[in-house]
Amino acid sequence: MAKSNKYDNYTKDELIDELETLKKKKYGLVWDKKNSQEILDAFVNWENVPENFVPKQFPVLKEVKNKEIKTDKTKPANLLIEGDNYHSLAVLNFTHQDKVGCIYIDPPYNTGSKDFFFNDKFIDKDDPWRHSKWLSFMEKRLLLAKNLLNKDGVMFISIDDNEFAPLKMLCDEIFGQDQVDVFIWRKSGDGRYGKMKNTTTFRKDPEYIIVCYRDEKKLNKIKEIPQFQNEYDNPDNDHRGPYKAGSISRREDASNPEHKNYYEVTSPSGKKVKRQFDIPKKDFIALNNDRRIYWGKNGDAVPSIKIFIREEREITPYSVLLAKGTTTEGTEELNEILGGDFSALRPKPSLLIKTLVQLGSKTDSIVLDFFAGSGTTGQAVMQLNKDDNGNRRFILCTNNAEINNNGEAVKHKICTDICYPRIEKIINGYKDADNKKILGLGGSLKYFKTDFVGSDPNDKNKRDLVKQSTEMICIKEDIFDLVIDEGFDFKIYQKEKKFLGVVFDIGSLEAFKQTAEKCNGDFSVYCFSYNEATPEKEFKNLNNKYTFKPIPAVILKVYLEIFKK
Repeated sequence: MAKSNKYDNYTKDELIDELETLKKKKYGLVWDKKNSQEILDAFVNWENVPENFVPKQFPVLKEVKNKEIKTDKTKPANLLIEGDNYHSLAVLNFTHQDKVGCIYIDPPYNTGSKDFFFNDKFIDKDDPWRHSKWLSFMEKRLLLAKNLLNKDGVMFISIDDNEFAPLKMLCDEIFGQDQVDVFIWRKSGDGRYGKMKNTTTFRKDPEYIIVCYRDEKKLNKIKEIPQFQNEYDNPDNDHRGPYKAGSISRREDASNPEHKNYYEVTSPSGKKVKRQFDIPKKDFIALNNDRRIYWGKNGDAVPSIKIFIREEREITPYSVLLAKGTTTEGTEELNEILGGDFSALRPKPSLLIKTLVQLGSKTDSIVLDFFAGSGTTGQAVMQLNKDDNGNRRFILCTNNAEINNNGEAVKHKICTDICYPRIEKIINGYKDADNKKILGLGGSLKYFKTDFVGSDPNDKNKRDLVKQSTEMICIKEDIFDLVIDEGFDFKIYQKEKKFLGVVFDIGSLEAFKQTAEKCNGDFSVYCFSYNEATPEKEFKNLNNKYTFKPIPAVILKVYLEIFKK
């Protein structure tokens, strides 16, 4: 009997589409997208969603006022967004396109053990479309995430060997093969000896961290205490501890007299040393004044730099990340903060994420995690800011799915019961298991939930989108303090000398103009318009500077690009 072919029931159009897809792929990642459709809106549970479609609803954000945390007005507002991360990323494509400096995500690993939730059910190992569903799920989100990165931006993605190979190829397609690197993270500590149940080969100790660069392929140096193989007992006269002497110059016969760092220095004993150095002379003088130059026991040797074995310093990272926390430490950390057993979550240690954020961000970067889970990334960003006096902001996106603690009856919702309380405790402080007070790191947090408005292009939906867009506009402009509230006529927000005006009714323009002129500063004005027209002419020759943007056109432009046919 002839074997049934999967193409037997295909229509002519489906066969043509299949051939066109195969023709486009010379080499690379191919998966069955038709059988891995994602129902994008769990609230209305659309069925049989076609490959290309305009969604029935557009996402917006609504602030949950009673969850705001504000300890220091001088610090920037961090954001926590509760909802499906695809909808959150769509909103962020309006508010933060090209603004994010660093992204870290820890997506579901698709192990088949109830870790990947797709279309209202967990995907198990026997699902024939398991890998295709996961790739479709990830592709949509990574494409939107790439839009958020600035030109120096970098994304880190944790993964294990269940989906490492296809994810690496997917990242190669989205970012370019030359724009993708891989770290290996050793997730377990030393001391795990003896037999391991059901393992006949070897322990799988590493996980992978895929690194995707938006444009420039560059990371910062890593800051850590070097792991020296030998001990050094050279005493330091400033009590900075033992050190080793490191080379800081070339030999005289290998030095280039024409080099910009070819210069002469004088030792403490008066000996002249002239050669090519690795650093400019001004830096050498600064190090010498700080007693970080070693001149030998008699003060007349070729100068070296003191490398203190207990001092953190910048070094080029290795592709294998060691001593950056373990999965066990990540769990213990969360248990300590919240009190309880959260081992089922298997959170990453904050030290690992802090290291990655330090490698991939500037001190004033926006850091995004759209698989935020228990909120480790938020904690890591705040800790890093404390370490280097940085001013980074974080954005965390997570759903509010119920999780079961190791089979116990007690269930928690991941956003409201775990992520938010963790961030609140890190900001405000808490007491540990020994009743010791842990000081908070301070800061601010604004809590938002995704909501929806109709997307059909009629006047009612346009007005609804304008009415529901205020929080999104405040996020985009980073101005939140409401100073004048005229309901659905207009609102004015302020941040120092910058103002944000949202005009909901074009008939209120004259009243807005009179009120705005009583303020002293520059205005960004979002003004309702059925088209893209803005009223610049009516604001000429006024005291303040006004920049106009039409709503909902500025939002629809982004959404129609994301959800285009």
